[in-house]
Amino acid sequence: MTVNTQPALSLLVPIYNVEKYLAQCLESARHQTMQNIEIICINDGSSDGSLEIIRNFMDEDPRFVLVDKANSGYGASMNKGLEAASGKYIGILESDDFLDSRALELLYYAAEEHEVEVVKSNFFLYWSTPHERDELFELVTPAMANRLVNPQEEREIFYLKPSIWSAIYRRSFLEDNDIVFLETPGASYQDAGFNFKVWTSATRVIFLSEAYLHYRQDNETSSVNAPGKVYCVCDEYREMEHYLSCRPEKKELLSSVLVKMRYDSYLWNYDRLAPEFKLEFLRHMSKEFSADHAKGTIDYDLFEPWKIADLETILASPEQYHAQRSIDEGEGCMSKIRHYYGIGGFPLLTRIIREKLIRG
Repeated sequence: MTVNTQPALSLLVPIYNVEKYLAQCLESARHQTMQNIEIICINDGSSDGSLEIIRNFMDEDPRFVLVDKANSGYGASMNKGLEAASGKYIGILESDDFLDSRALELLYYAAEEHEVEVVKSNFFLYWSTPHERDELFELVTPAMANRLVNPQEEREIFYLKPSIWSAIYRRSFLEDNDIVFLETPGASYQDAGFNFKVWTSATRVIFLSEAYLHYRQDNETSSVNAPGKVYCVCDEYREMEHYLSCRPEKKELLSSVLVKMRYDSYLWNYDRLAPEFKLEFLRHMSKEFSADHAKGTIDYDLFEPWKIADLETILASPEQYHAQRSIDEGEGCMSKIRHYYGIGGFPLLTRIIREKLIRG
């Protein structure tokens, strides 16, 4: 008699110099109530004690598997993990995060019950200092939850935080649709391209309002200071555009969605850049979106009024937008009022307030 030894789920854990948090992460994987899993630890050339921690877990639990490689970045690590995986489903656990004990079991049973390609849940923002604290990040709204969703028809998910680790994916679905990571250096934005490919290809998805994963905020970096990473976000969007161009039926549906996503991501990147890179990046953004405008590929119906105002200013004069943002530094309400008054006066403020009231 042949015994099926295929694990139900392969959990990929990309690891690079994270010894401070790694034991907590791997403990949460080991103590999952779902036993039939493999835990694939991809060590990306760590120079701290991470490899020793992985080996200790391997000595105690045969479900831990090591993929040890020279440092080549997050995308290359994740692709090695996908190649090594043998489970029916793929899960992702970042090495400074951790899971509730029933997380994989509940995601797996939802996937099996509804015969879907992806199950995605909410998650917690987690701080360990100055005291332990969880805050629910409600990416999945009640209207999205607990029903079958086709992302090409209900496109809200495209505009939400990628959070690829609060989900599981049917492995055959990823393979059939050539869903892999872009192998750029470091760990900047590679989740964005993977996320876009998933929603571009999936037609059967279940979203869950419950949260199982704790997404650490203590280890977040606030800005991009390396010149080589300034345009990593642009690399990801070129990859997404290439993915669409190979799928003409998807391109017709989602090209304008991708332009809106790119706008949001570029401004988020702008906010994270060190000051000396901001204006240079904004000029690059202005050129890209000027080309989109000339081709007629910007669907302004997808943009909120205040984002249209920002985009028009960036197209006309990235220097003006940058100067205004420098004056209005900050996230408070008064800062935003000053910003939009500076670029559009009272008519723009009136439009924004009216739109906010309508949208609730």
